Amino acid sequence: MMKPVIISGLLIMGVTFLFIVLLFCRTRYIISGDKLIVKMWIIPYGSIKIADITLVDRSYNPLSSPAISFKRLRIVFRKEPYFSYMLISPVREQEFIEELKAIHPNIRFNVPVQEGRGRIWDWDI
Repeated sequence: MMKPVIISGLLIMGVTFLFIVLLFCRTRYIISGDKLIVKMWIIPYGSIKIADITLVDRSYNPLSSPAISFKRLRIVFRKEPYFSYMLISPVREQEFIEELKAIHPNIRFNVPVQEGRGRIWDWDI
């Protein structure tokens, strides 16, 4: 028979693991009107006015962010009086970029689409 301390420890670890899995499985990037909204499961992470976005480029920065993959997009935006950025990793990256272009064509994009040699599992090497 297992001790109650071991059982409660396993229960806490299981609940924590389930929470982390649910959090990562439900990260969403929603373009709604003139805003980009980031939600992690049911928790709103933040929103950015698309008109404030100045640059979208590739990043492999491992900083903590609402991005599941390490192949990320860095969204640089104006936040008076300075500039800030957010790292995201949409599943359908090209569709996401096209939607941003359609809403705000003045955004600079530096996200090269590389093919052929130097590609491993959709990563740019």
